[in-house]
Amino acid sequence: MTIKVLFFASLAAQLDRREMALQIPEGATVHDAFLLLAKQFSDLSGIESRLAFAVNMTYVKGEHLLADGDELAMIPPVSGG
Repeated sequence: MTIKVLFFASLAAQLDRREMALQIPEGATVHDAFLLLAKQFSDLSGIESRLAFAVNMTYVKGEHLLADGDELAMIPPVSGG
């Protein structure tokens, strides 16, 4: 299956990209997709608990099952005033 991954805010700057396609196995969860990404980008190691995830513009938990064509957004904490 192929999903589209979107990176937001400081995460996009850190990885020097805003989006990418990711091949995932059938039955993969958001957590599984994150682990695959962490293998590609060492900057992601250890930050999963600080990220919010959304699939198709709806916030989800790590155990959410992904489907072919889903859009997974990875959103770091944002502060401001």
